[in-house]
Amino acid sequence: MSTSPSTLYDKIWAQHVVYDPNPDDANVPKLIYVDRHLVHEVSSPQAFDGLWSAKRSIRRPDCTLATADHNVPTAPGRFDPSFKASEYIRESASRAQYMALEKNVRKSGIPYFSLRDKRQGIVHVIGGEQGFILPGVIAVCGDSHTSTLGAFGALAFGIGTSEVEHVLATQTLRLRKSKNMRILVQGSSLPLGVTSKDLILHIIRTIGTAGGTGYVIEYTGQVIRELSVEARMTMCNMSIEAGARAGLVEPDEKTWEYLRGRPFAPSFPSKDWDEAVEYWKTLKSDEGAKWDKEVFINAEEIEPTVTWGTSPEDNVPISGNVPKPDNFPNNATKREGVRKALEYMGLKGGEKMVDIRIDKVFLGSCTNSRIEDLRTAAGVLLALSTENGKVAEGVQAMVVPGSGIVKRQAEAEGLDAIFKRAGFQWREPGCSMCIGLNDDQLGSGERCASTSNRNFRDRQGTGGRTHLVSPAMAVGAAVTGKLVDVRKLVQLGERREKSHKNNGLPDMLFDGSSESSDVPDDAQDLESDLSKSNTLDSDSTAESRRESRRFTSVRGVTAPLRMENVDTDMIVPAPLLKGLSKSGLARALFNRFRFKVDPDTKKEEEIDFILNKEPFRKAKIMVCDGENFGCGSSREHAVWALKDFGITCVIAPSFGDIFFNNCLQNGVLLISLPQAICEALANYAETGAEMEVDLVSKEIKCLDKPDENLQFKIDSNNRDRLLKGLDDIDLTLSVEENISAYEAKRQETWHWLELGSRLGGQFKTKKVIGGAMEW
Repeated sequence: MSTSPSTLYDKIWAQHVVYDPNPDDANVPKLIYVDRHLVHEVSSPQAFDGLWSAKRSIRRPDCTLATADHNVPTAPGRFDPSFKASEYIRESASRAQYMALEKNVRKSGIPYFSLRDKRQGIVHVIGGEQGFILPGVIAVCGDSHTSTLGAFGALAFGIGTSEVEHVLATQTLRLRKSKNMRILVQGSSLPLGVTSKDLILHIIRTIGTAGGTGYVIEYTGQVIRELSVEARMTMCNMSIEAGARAGLVEPDEKTWEYLRGRPFAPSFPSKDWDEAVEYWKTLKSDEGAKWDKEVFINAEEIEPTVTWGTSPEDNVPISGNVPKPDNFPNNATKREGVRKALEYMGLKGGEKMVDIRIDKVFLGSCTNSRIEDLRTAAGVLLALSTENGKVAEGVQAMVVPGSGIVKRQAEAEGLDAIFKRAGFQWREPGCSMCIGLNDDQLGSGERCASTSNRNFRDRQGTGGRTHLVSPAMAVGAAVTGKLVDVRKLVQLGERREKSHKNNGLPDMLFDGSSESSDVPDDAQDLESDLSKSNTLDSDSTAESRRESRRFTSVRGVTAPLRMENVDTDMIVPAPLLKGLSKSGLARALFNRFRFKVDPDTKKEEEIDFILNKEPFRKAKIMVCDGENFGCGSSREHAVWALKDFGITCVIAPSFGDIFFNNCLQNGVLLISLPQAICEALANYAETGAEMEVDLVSKEIKCLDKPDENLQFKIDSNNRDRLLKGLDDIDLTLSVEENISAYEAKRQETWHWLELGSRLGGQFKTKKVIGGAMEW
């Protein structure tokens, strides 16, 4: 029996369907098995608390790997004999999140890399580095940049905190299948001086930050095949910045070469390894496979690229100029967005990119902190003369490796000496300045050349201005004190991104916990600090949880928002993500737009913003006339803040995929309407008149103008979930026998994915503290 040609995404999806309640209706969510789950300290506390309060257990601890990365300090001192996490993490809210993670992994038995473990690092770096993510798996994490791991031919994507709880309890997710997009990069290779970071920025500028919404993107073409695995990780990492659910690259010989010998990968040599590779070779899109959308990119047109605004799509070649608002005469929303972005960035339209001076340089993040990135950056420094290869006067530059393994490998190669000699700070692993949840932040008005993935307003610190660049361009900015075309700064010759056999790392990968763990050292301090920290939410009954997710109708004042690409950092700034509770976030909602800190009194003062005006201070509904509301991060805090403020319905032309799912999980209704209708509703809302949204009748009622009432469409399954406040976990556990049957098939067919059976071998537990495994 012949089957129709399938894409790589189609194949992975089909192989992970646990239960399909209605095979004839693609809009009905399917139950999908999750092979690998990564956990960190910011998006997990509320998930674990929901689990414990419902008296549920973790189904597959061996399928989850935890580490702390987002808000931990990167200062030296982790391996000092006197180290205590409770003293090292000075900021109390960050410390509470870290210690909550410590408590939860001890209670659950989840494998964990602590701050004292040499393998600790950014989740998206260690997932591939440890061989935890393999071709063909479905991998998730409470972080949107999980898409990084699509570079291994895995379906990897970010999820919200409610979905983190769902995976912990069931090892599955209820999902609708995305559409297929192929991006074909035409040409044989990238031009000299152009990297995968430049390529993905060029793609985002071409299709826009909402261009991939609703899609999984597969990157194809000779150029992609020529890239190393680590360069592909950079590409897939920023797929989320194009709005996509995930990014994928077909696995090939480079993939197995990278994975060979890594701790969580099948042992090599072995029968398991050989069988795994044979299966991995089938993971490719078939000739004649159907694509819902195709985009063609000419590699020869790409130059080193840098952002100028507050969205990743706001970028131009380094040889270009900052655009002017008047460049967009037919799009008033875009024109106003450009004006606001330039005002925030302190730039004038028309000025040359190479004339922009910078204050700081950040080389790190899950986008560009791997060993290959550091080798490239150090190579640029070596190519400069002794006189020019120094950080410019007045510029602060730091290098933050993506993991302890990367850090030690770089030190073994002498890369740290090159950076330090040039004047760079050499830090411990972590997310660092990418998200500004820790001590590594920009001051107000400071300008940074950053190898991270987001240049959102306030992303790297309140008032900080971010220009996204490649590692090579970051080094160029550091030594010149301004944005510069690195091709003109050094003679690049024939240097290319190359794959290194296992990156020289296998011995280090297995040497994880030779230093003592901070868990036993701090056990009493942890419990003491946790008792003093914010208490976690504890919904005591299933009915109270159900009621919190129920939506039938809402009536009240509607706040009009005239913006596009409203990202989650705008809805809740990253520095305000440190609580352990879902409540108390009303003041965090659009905080940087509503308040500013008086430099003299250090107190917050209100800014002229719609939610600070009467009657909108008590808004129950929000209508936005710009596309892509809720793009960016997977953090559920944005939804919790809306609810805590009192807004339970948002109307906009389109929404970010992960944000949409997070709203469903929390009883917030999202309505997508054409932009012209959203503009009309925003005009009505500006009068202060009340509106009613009725989910039962699927009607929006303009109470002062009944002739302007309109019907809206909503997926019947989503409507049912909201009306009933359904608990996804309860629904999933009702078909538990299907999960067990799938796991039995998985063990037989893809047995190399089973980690538990190997615990007695190379994964022998070194310490067991209250149930937690220090692998």
